[in-house]
Amino acid sequence: MKPTVSLAAMMVAVAALSAGCASNSSYPQATDYSSQADISTYGTVDSIRVVRVDPATSGAGAVAGGLLGALAGSQIGSGSGRTAATAAGAIGGAVIGNRVEENRNMPRDVYQISVRLDNGDYRTINQDSAYDLRVGTRVRMVDGRVYRY
Repeated sequence: MKPTVSLAAMMVAVAALSAGCASNSSYPQATDYSSQADISTYGTVDSIRVVRVDPATSGAGAVAGGLLGALAGSQIGSGSGRTAATAAGAIGGAVIGNRVEENRNMPRDVYQISVRLDNGDYRTINQDSAYDLRVGTRVRMVDGRVYRY
């Protein structure tokens, strides 16, 4: 296979892996004890706290870095030297890719909002903003987020 064709194939594979491992959630959500049929709920803010969350890495950075490193290493030398360069490139790329992902997912502060529902239950939601929310504010919960009602 020509080097340009293998390069294109590896780029497509990396893009597919990155898209498949991507997450829309930027921080962990609190446990929701309601059924999935409960789409929206009304209540009152009971407390608001700022908490630090430490998002976990998915491993996608290490995989993508390893693939790119192996691809780059395979372009060096020939025979057993090429094999060694490919292995070294894969290992180095995986380490660098994991570091990049860790730096991207730095710990951050989120608002942990405790809501007393109209039926007497409590829910705790983590979200990135509590702009217009205060203790005692009437709220509506939709899809895991709290909105002023």
